[in-house]
Amino acid sequence: MKRVSTVTVRKRIVTVFLFGIVIFSIIAFRLGYVQFFLGDELVGQATDLWTRDIVFEPERGLILDAEGEVLAENVTAPSIVVVPRQIQNPEDTALKLSNILGMSKDEVLENITKNASSVNLRPEGIKISEEQEKAIRGLNLSGVYLSKDSKRHYPLGDDLSHVLGFAGIDNQGLMGLELYYDEKLSGEPGSLAFYSDAKGRRLETLADIYNPPTDGLHLKTTINSKVQTIIERELDLAESKYNPDSALAIAVDPKTGGVLGMSTRPNFHPENYMDVDQSIFNRNLPIWSTYEPGSTFKIITLAAALQEEVVDLQEDEFHDDGSIEVGGANIHCWKSGGHGHQSFLEVVQNSCNPGFVDLGQKLGTEKLFSYIEAFGFGTKTGIDLQGEANGILFNPENVGPVELATTSFGQGVSVTPIQQVMAVAAAVNGGYLYEPYIAEEWLDPQTGEVVDKKEPNMKERVISKETSKELRHALESVVAKGTGRPAYVEGYRVGGKTGTAQKVGPNGGYLENNYIVSFIGFAPADNPEIVVYVAVDNPKNTVQFGGVVAAPIVGTIIGDSLRALGVEPRTGGLSKEYQWPEEPAVEVPDLIGKETGDLAEMLSNLSIETSGSGEHIIDQAPSPGTKLEPGSTIRIYLSEMEKNNREEE
Repeated sequence: MKRVSTVTVRKRIVTVFLFGIVIFSIIAFRLGYVQFFLGDELVGQATDLWTRDIVFEPERGLILDAEGEVLAENVTAPSIVVVPRQIQNPEDTALKLSNILGMSKDEVLENITKNASSVNLRPEGIKISEEQEKAIRGLNLSGVYLSKDSKRHYPLGDDLSHVLGFAGIDNQGLMGLELYYDEKLSGEPGSLAFYSDAKGRRLETLADIYNPPTDGLHLKTTINSKVQTIIERELDLAESKYNPDSALAIAVDPKTGGVLGMSTRPNFHPENYMDVDQSIFNRNLPIWSTYEPGSTFKIITLAAALQEEVVDLQEDEFHDDGSIEVGGANIHCWKSGGHGHQSFLEVVQNSCNPGFVDLGQKLGTEKLFSYIEAFGFGTKTGIDLQGEANGILFNPENVGPVELATTSFGQGVSVTPIQQVMAVAAAVNGGYLYEPYIAEEWLDPQTGEVVDKKEPNMKERVISKETSKELRHALESVVAKGTGRPAYVEGYRVGGKTGTAQKVGPNGGYLENNYIVSFIGFAPADNPEIVVYVAVDNPKNTVQFGGVVAAPIVGTIIGDSLRALGVEPRTGGLSKEYQWPEEPAVEVPDLIGKETGDLAEMLSNLSIETSGSGEHIIDQAPSPGTKLEPGSTIRIYLSEMEKNNREEE
């Protein structure tokens, strides 16, 4: 029998012991690694295997106007979530759900018997009505849940539709502000997780896990609902009166670049966007449309000429015989036979094309185009909406005498309405070119506190304060004495410029009797608070001139908006020169304290509506001194006794 020495035995024991320690250490290290480094991950994986989630969508942030009025909000509309493994009687459940949702029984049955942890019945089971919700709750079906959900609602209907845009069935922004700021508005979803066994049956003994959703931020915009309502009203009237191919309007604050109002025709309701052609809601004309601006572009030529001191509006003169020859081509004035001998201020008032060609020639290609680019044409303005166009300018290297001439009065270039508005705002606000914007503040949905704020972005100074002042005076004279007289607003100093632009046809030539007529105006002329641009494409049954169609619309929008904004009337402005068949405004007399028998001789050009009974006038509206168009109506309030006697009693 072989004997093993004691030393050998000890060595073997030590080896086994050391080997055991190594194995134990590896196991201990691995357990520690799993416990401290992989623990959360493994627990999460185990939880995922044992739990089923019902997603709770966050509340989408509200969109508000500048004064806090709601423009876009949410209304409760829960969605159905089905857990197939918990359905006890699929046939019966499918029948009951199909009757409520208006789906076929087979379609519902196919969905609720899927091999899935949870199923949505799309689209009929998404954002259901209040009646459907009550019906489903009353059935108390096993495996059928109602998750918290909502859908977008726009209280102003189709007002501001192209700006607000709309959200889809999953509350995702698809257009307008809803799309541009979708990430901030949408928030983060939450969930309700419940434990289930291997067959998906709910384990009632374990508590559910609830992770609340994080609601989206509220967006406070620069939009003023009063101004917007006025714009919508006037575009509706224009659409009814002229049946145009399209129409648009923009109003901005020239001191900041904030958009006060914006609208497009044809229009649509954001909640029913699927009912209209995609071309209608995809085209926000104020930022998308490009066309030759016509005479509204003359403001830029005039600003450049004044800044470069190539013209003195009072002293320099120009004779217009109806056309001017440039590079072998005759460029005609809109007035047959021309305007004759005139000062350059009258050239501006009369919107004389040959006169502006002369200004362009005095400036030269390099200077004129440097101002055009400085005023922001040819590039996007940066407004916070998608779909903005660049516009098209001549390459200065390819500009000859004819191109220079036509550019001077707004033909041969292509611009967007928002570019025109911001350029004119810069021309009249002291020379500051701002970036237009709509989103002004982001608010916490719980506290209402401001978490982020947009500051006006001044891009550059394009003309001097003195030039801007002289330009405002010239454009005020256009409204008081020139082609823009229909935009005159009694009590406010209004400046502006007409535009009548030919449209280019599919073959590259200009269309006959098919114009985009426009007007851009601002007020008060001594300290502008608002710039308004209106363009009407191919108005029917009228003379297609900007002064005839667009100027009265802008005048009404400006007058009503200034009053809505609380801007005080001005004095010291230019008086309107009336031409036949125009009639001067009538000043409302002070009627309080008078008797009804005195009215015949005092109100020959005004109509009367009465309230109350008696012979004594105790109040009136509008107030004395207000100027109205002849034939306008004023309201008087009557009593049996005089006002003073009533007050004493």
